[in-house]
Amino acid sequence: MSPIQISTDEEGRLKALAEHDILEAAPDPALTNIVELAAQLLDAPVAFVSFVDRDRQVFHAKHGLELNETGRDVAFCARTILQDDVLFVLDAARDLRFRDNPLVTGDPFIRFYAGAPLRTGDGHAIGTLCLLGSEPRPAFTASDQRVLTSLARLVLDQLELRRIDVLRRATQNRFEQIAGTSPDGIICADQHGRITFWNAAAARIFGHAADEAVGQHIDLIVPERMRGGHEGSLRRLADGIPGPLIGRTVELFGCRRDGHEFPIELSLSTWREGEAAAFGAIARDVSDRHATEGRLFRLAHHDALTGLLNRDVLHARLGAALAATLPTAVLMLDLDGFKDVNDGHGHAVGDAVLRQTAERVQACIGSDAVAARLGGDEFVVVLPNVGNPLIAVASAEAILNAMSEPFPVGDHLLRLSASVGVALSPAHSNDTEDLLACADAALYRAKADGRGRHRLFTPDLREAAQRERTCRDGLRRAVEHDEFELHYQPQVRLSDGTLLGAEALLRWRHPDHGLIGPAAFLATLETGPHAAVVGNWVLHTACAQAEAWRQNGSPDFRIGVNLFGAQFARGDLAEAVSRALVKTGLPGANLELEITENIILRHDEVLVDALRDLRWLGVGVAFDDYGTGYASLSLLKRFPLTRLKIDRSFVQNLCDDPQDAAIVRAIIALSRSFGLDVIAEGVETEEQRRRLIAKGCETAQGYLFGRPMPAEEFAERFGLGGAWAVEPVIKGRSGSR
Repeated sequence: MSPIQISTDEEGRLKALAEHDILEAAPDPALTNIVELAAQLLDAPVAFVSFVDRDRQVFHAKHGLELNETGRDVAFCARTILQDDVLFVLDAARDLRFRDNPLVTGDPFIRFYAGAPLRTGDGHAIGTLCLLGSEPRPAFTASDQRVLTSLARLVLDQLELRRIDVLRRATQNRFEQIAGTSPDGIICADQHGRITFWNAAAARIFGHAADEAVGQHIDLIVPERMRGGHEGSLRRLADGIPGPLIGRTVELFGCRRDGHEFPIELSLSTWREGEAAAFGAIARDVSDRHATEGRLFRLAHHDALTGLLNRDVLHARLGAALAATLPTAVLMLDLDGFKDVNDGHGHAVGDAVLRQTAERVQACIGSDAVAARLGGDEFVVVLPNVGNPLIAVASAEAILNAMSEPFPVGDHLLRLSASVGVALSPAHSNDTEDLLACADAALYRAKADGRGRHRLFTPDLREAAQRERTCRDGLRRAVEHDEFELHYQPQVRLSDGTLLGAEALLRWRHPDHGLIGPAAFLATLETGPHAAVVGNWVLHTACAQAEAWRQNGSPDFRIGVNLFGAQFARGDLAEAVSRALVKTGLPGANLELEITENIILRHDEVLVDALRDLRWLGVGVAFDDYGTGYASLSLLKRFPLTRLKIDRSFVQNLCDDPQDAAIVRAIIALSRSFGLDVIAEGVETEEQRRRLIAKGCETAQGYLFGRPMPAEEFAERFGLGGAWAVEPVIKGRSGSR
C-alpha cells in the first residue's frame, strides 16, 4: 500500500474538526437518518459518517457497521479527504492503492468503497460520508456520485448547525463571525418568530439587508400567497413544538425583496435559550440546480436532435393509454430517400431535415397526440381516443402531404416523401410491443408498395408480424439455452487446393426444427437485442477453434468471422477483438473480420477508427459481397481493407454470362490496383475454378472444396486433430456442446 500524503495544513484541519465537538459525542439522529438514506438510495450494505482525527478514524453515525474506529493509516477515508470530489473504488482487491490494506485482506473484508469528503466552509475536509461493500461493483455512475455528493451536503448542513450551536454557546460574537463566512443563508428566530440573526449570505439570497430583516417575522422569506400555511408551521417551531421538518432538508419557494419567487433548500433546527425556544434555518438558493435537473430531465425524456419524446417515453405513454383501455391509433413513419440526403449533402443537412420533419409532424397532430423519434429517420405518432381508421388515415395523409413539401436547408431545397404505417387498438392489438409491430409491418408494406404511401395494418400482415415475433422469441431462447453453433467452410488456394483457412458461419440447432441456416433468422437476429452478445460469442469461439487447429498442424490457418452492426454500435469493437485474441492466443494476423455494405452505411462515423485500430492489431478486414450494392470506389480508399470477396452471384454465372465475367475480372483488377487480396465465394465447378485462375484469382471457397461443416467434421477431413470445446453464449452457463 502506497504512503498517504498528509495535508500541509493538518493543524488547521484538526482545529476545524475540534470546533464541531463530535468525536466523542453520541451519534446525531439527523446524521443517522442521512446515513440510512444513503444506504437505501445507493444500495449499500454499509454506510457511515466518519471523522479523520490525527491518528485515527472515528465512525460517528453508521449503518451496517459494528466498528467504532480504526487507525488512520489504514483508513480509505484518509485518502478521500485529500480530494474535492468523490473517491470510489469498484474493487479494492484489484486496486494498487488498496489491495494490500488489512481492511481488504482481513476482516472486515472491503471490496467496494465510495466516499464524499465533508469539507467545511473554510476548505478543511474533516471527514467523509462513505459507502462500503464486501462485493465489488461493476460501476458507480455519475448519477450515484451526484446523489452521494448531495447527501454529503446534507451532512455538512447538519454539521454546520452543530458547529454553530457549539460556537453560540461559547460566544455569540464568535457565531456571528463564522456565520458571516458561510456561503449559505443562516437565519435565527425567537419564540415569537421574529428574526434575531441574518447573515450576509441570507442578505444576498433574499435581498434584505440585516438591519431590514432583523425584527421582522420569519415569514418574510416565503411568498405572500404561501404565508398562511408556512406561518403556522414556523410559529409552532418557534414555540418549541417538534415538527416533521426538524433535522431534515426540505425544498420550498422563497421570496426575494423584489417579490421574485425562487426555489430554496432549508434545513431547520430548534434549541432553547434559557426558558425560551428558538429555531434556525440554513437556506440555499437551488435555482441553478433546478435548471440543471430540468436539462437532465429533458435529455432523459426527449430526443436531443428534434426535441420530440424518445423511445422510452413513447412506450410509457402508449402503455398507459392501452392500460386505460382507450382506443388508440399508432402511426409509424420514416422518410423516403433520407439516406441519399445524408450521403449527398452530409449529416448536418440530414439533421436539419430531421428537425423540420419533427416540426411538421407536430403541426399535423392535436395537442393530445404524442410524437416521438425512435432513431434515424423513424418517427411514431400516438393518437389517443382514436379508434376510427378513417380518422387515423386522415392524420397519416396530413403528415404525408406535409412531408411532400420541399425542405429548405441553407442553399438547398430538398424534396423527399414519407411512408406511414397505421395500426389501431383494440382492433389490431392491446399490447404495446405488438401494436408497434403491427404499425411497423404496415410501414414495411407501404414502403414496398412505393414512396409517399400509407397503409393500414390488415390481417394478412399479422402472419408476417407473428413470424417475426416467433423468431425473436426463439432467438432469445436460443441465447439462453445455448442453441447456436458454428460451421466452417474451407478457404483454399485455387492452384492446388491447399487449405488456407475457413469462414465461420452461424447455425441454429433448434430443439424442434433441427439445424437452421442463417437465411431463416440472421436478419431478425441482427436487428434484435442479442446481436452483440451472439456476435462476441462467434468471435471468441472462432478464434479459439482457429488457434486449436493452428496448434494441430496448420500454423498459418486464418479464420474469417462475420460481424454484426451491433458490435460496431457498442463502440468497443477493437477492445472486444483484442480481448478475444489475448484470451485464445490467436495472433491478429490469423483473424479476418468480414464487413458488409449495410454495416458501412449504418455505422460509417465509428467504423473507420475501429477498423484502423483492428489493422494495428494485425487483423485482416474483408469487404463481403463487394459489387452487389451501392458501395462506391471511395470506400476502398477510405476504409483500411485487406481483401475483397467476390459474391457468389457473379461466380455462379461466370462461365455463361459475359457481364458477370466482366464484373469478376474488374473486381480482381480493382483489388490489385488497391493492393488488396481477393477471394471468390460460391465456387462449385471445375470450370469456374479454371476461369477464376485464368483471371488472376488465387483463393476461393465453395461447395467444390467443401460445404460448411461442424468443427469435428472439418478437423477430421483436413487432419487437424480434435475440435475445441465450445463455450456457452451466455457466460456462467455450465457445460459445453
